[in-house]
Amino acid sequence: MEESIQFAKKYVEDMLSFYGLNVDVYATTEDQEVIELNVPSTHMNGFLIGNRGDTMRSMQYLTSMALKNKNMDINRVNLDIADYKKQRASRLEERATEWLKEVKDTGNELHLPTMNAADRRTIHRLAGENGLVTESVGEGRDRHIVLMMADGVVTAEDDTRQSPEEEN
Repeated sequence: MEESIQFAKKYVEDMLSFYGLNVDVYATTEDQEVIELNVPSTHMNGFLIGNRGDTMRSMQYLTSMALKNKNMDINRVNLDIADYKKQRASRLEERATEWLKEVKDTGNELHLPTMNAADRRTIHRLAGENGLVTESVGEGRDRHIVLMMADGVVTAEDDTRQSPEEEN
């Protein structure tokens, strides 16, 4: 396991050195399944992160493939540059709170914008924690989430709706 972490750390540091960056990548694992790699902020953040995180995700994919090719114990990687993913997740949770409130208040389903798999997982988790149901719809880049009320949940506007237990 430690060998996998060190390999991933060196791999990313070597990749960054091609761009003239000599940075120390912080590498760890909390769950023994995913290697967390954090690159500190540099003058090249925008370039390294890319449009909506595309370059960063590509570097993450390359690192994961390199681990697989070397038959390392752990080959799942989460690469974050200058806390971009952490900040993005925080912004997404703020938006999701508004979406969840809208669905709870109106009782209507809500089609969310397209988003990457990591963002969809965050929405699924938050919706479940708030008693709502989610469904992923579409394929590839057009995949998005539909938020909806769980059966038997009473909305603010429809307090006459019965839960399945009350129907008997």
